[in-house]
Amino acid sequence: MPATTTPPVRLPNDFGDRPAGALKTLDVGAYQFETGGELPQVTIAYETWGRLNAAGDNAVLIAHALTGDSHVAATQADPAPGWWENLVGPDRPVDPREWFVIAPAIVGGCYGSTGPASPDPEGKPWGSRFPFTTIRDSVHLEYRLAAQLGITRFRAVLGGSVGGARALEWAVTYPDMVEGVGVFACGAATTAEQIAFGQAQLQAIRNDPHFNGGDYYGGQPPEVGLGLARRIAHITYRSPGEFEARFGRKPQGSEDPFTVRHPVASGRPGGRYQVESYLDHQAAKLVRRFDANAYVTITEAHLSHDVGRDRGGVAAALQRVTATPFIAAVESDRLFYPHESDQLAGLLPGEHTTHVIRSPIGHDGFLTSPDQLGAELKSTLRL
Repeated sequence: MPATTTPPVRLPNDFGDRPAGALKTLDVGAYQFETGGELPQVTIAYETWGRLNAAGDNAVLIAHALTGDSHVAATQADPAPGWWENLVGPDRPVDPREWFVIAPAIVGGCYGSTGPASPDPEGKPWGSRFPFTTIRDSVHLEYRLAAQLGITRFRAVLGGSVGGARALEWAVTYPDMVEGVGVFACGAATTAEQIAFGQAQLQAIRNDPHFNGGDYYGGQPPEVGLGLARRIAHITYRSPGEFEARFGRKPQGSEDPFTVRHPVASGRPGGRYQVESYLDHQAAKLVRRFDANAYVTITEAHLSHDVGRDRGGVAAALQRVTATPFIAAVESDRLFYPHESDQLAGLLPGEHTTHVIRSPIGHDGFLTSPDQLGAELKSTLRL
């Protein structure tokens, strides 16, 4: 089917709201997920920069992280800065004057692609009936999108964190399609610790009394649970050093926990430390823009990440990769530790090193400081 330039139908609670024309959408057909669930129709939303050449081989795919979206860089339709603005644009490492850049929104999310808040054939949100989705499912669906757009080969597939898992899965699943792969702040499989952090976030949402098993549309959404999940996650996205340097034990303005008392239980602190206020702020921001079911779906997909599953293990699976790899870590990352990137680089065919982002902030350094590696990325992947 031909692509359209109209934005997708507004989702419940305005999830996925973008300026008119910012998103393109494409129907990629019915799909049966790895674990057996099925959707009769899947739509993928995406943004593009540049033009696809006649051979269809000048494409670069960029995959977003857990709560990210397709808005990688500013466009005429949406001039707001994107989340990797310093990597994509004229005279930047990925230059749309040479490359056709495409950024799909992950299926199962809430930024235009089919997700739990999307309507079923009868117009009712899928909610709890939305299938369990894996990273591999996401890549299979993105492959359909690429095929329908006439993309024959990607010069590079790039992503960080959950996006890095998608990029690596692309290189393993469709090696003939991927010439170069950039994996930022992500290993070959999620670790027990990452699964533990994810499980705590999932339980925070599922134990919200408004969650209703995922069928809360039309009523009060589980905002408390989603906010708590974000707090847990954000602690892992930043480093202990950054928290200490920025906040220490300082109170939030006049809200000194030792002087401000809770109005109901006067013997208990009612104030906040600055770091508490910061986490409250991050939680409130996410609650305004994201769907709890989408958070659950993508988190579960993230926990499923294991390129070695059903392929004889990680080492065997990585031998399928023919793409030139660019493996990057953040030196202060405590969610995806740099040694995980080292292990990935060591298991890929050939000899490769880990490129390091020097940032004190932790995991989010792959979002804030990727331009540190811009020249190396461009040179390694011939962008």
